[in-house]
Amino acid sequence: MMDLNLSAAPAADDLIKDATEATFMADVVEMSQTTPVIVDFWAPWCGPCKTLGPQLEEAVRAAKGAVKMVKINVDEAQMIAGQLQIQSIPTVYAFHKGQPVDGFQGAVPQSEIKEFVDRVVKLDGGAAPGEALDEAVAAAEEMLAEGAASDAAQTFAAILGEDPNHAGAYGGMVRAHIILGELDQAEAILNGAPAEISKTAELEAAHAQLELARQAEGAGPLDELRAAVEKNPNDLQGRFDLALAIHANGDIESAVDALLELFRLDREWNDGAAKAQLFTIFDALKPNDPIMLNGRRKLSSMIFA
Repeated sequence: MMDLNLSAAPAADDLIKDATEATFMADVVEMSQTTPVIVDFWAPWCGPCKTLGPQLEEAVRAAKGAVKMVKINVDEAQMIAGQLQIQSIPTVYAFHKGQPVDGFQGAVPQSEIKEFVDRVVKLDGGAAPGEALDEAVAAAEEMLAEGAASDAAQTFAAILGEDPNHAGAYGGMVRAHIILGELDQAEAILNGAPAEISKTAELEAAHAQLELARQAEGAGPLDELRAAVEKNPNDLQGRFDLALAIHANGDIESAVDALLELFRLDREWNDGAAKAQLFTIFDALKPNDPIMLNGRRKLSSMIFA
């Protein structure tokens, strides 16, 4: 199994602190020799500072120790502000190896703050923590594709230990247990997902895949169902059951075609069960999957015909 070497995040008090002129050398210059330090120059009377500061703190905490932050009240540190030629606030500098190497002035969007923090993290030659976790998710997905579902589940679990709200890792964990045949465990994981990510595309896809796996457990014998439909083509329930069995046997495209034909015959049958099942299959597939794209196109043409 891949060794992620994902360490615990430092305490917030270690990441963000207030500094004075007396502590500037230790908190900024000396600290930046080993860890990049972002310095936020602010003042109590500065309106934009009250917005920027918390946003910057959030981005620094998300970096999980790869960068630190120091806040300096310019009213109480006028000598430092003068030496660094701080002419307006908020002003933000990044220190690396004792020197200011990057920065910006004024309030900026949250996306630019994140980009700034990511740049500062990379000053030490490392990837931003979010990027590192995404790379670990990609590696775990490769394990799933290669059939190493148990190793993938352990990797996804390690990622969630670093970021419990990582939707990609959460969805991957559910899918790994589905592949392992541990449907109850997959359902328990899905039900325990944090509310913040419960409606993300990754978890919606995992939910659809779990529903399909449950259906596969109860799918009837394929040959018998196919023979029954051939004998009685007007048996819509038989057609629906056949589509479930086809999907359970791994032929997703044929299952979609069978459901499209059922929808064509009677779109209102069983409260629109054919369309609902198609959407479940589509949700379980990747957004760029050709079966999903082609199936949605055909369904739309029928709906709006």
